Amino acid sequence: MADQLARARVIKKLPKGLELSQFSVLNHLARTTDERTPAQLAKAFHVTRGAMTNTLQKLETAGYVHIRPDWNDARQKFVGISPSGRRARDEAIQAISPVISAVGESLGEAQIRAVLPILRDLRALLEGD
Repeated sequence: MADQLARARVIKKLPKGLELSQFSVLNHLARTTDERTPAQLAKAFHVTRGAMTNTLQKLETAGYVHIRPDWNDARQKFVGISPSGRRARDEAIQAISPVISAVGESLGEAQIRAVLPILRDLRALLEGD
């Protein structure tokens, strides 16, 4: 329930036309210097390759990512964030920051620090399946 409520608040603040899944991929790509394959991205986000392909196609159409073939293996592609994708990600971060800050201020640093190890353990447990 908390996840759904948090997502709803964040989605309302995202720039028009940018979906949460698209923002998540842009954020992931912006935090790395290497390109990723669609399969690597699908695995990182725990979605099917088809779902990731759909998200990447939308991002490419918007000009937010570049998708290029692997020059050594024509069956594989690489995805990198474009300058406009980086700008869209930065705008989204600015838009959602007040929501995240408000939650942080309401809960306080001590409560957040206390719950983070529990959430990490829960994530590790659930990823183990």
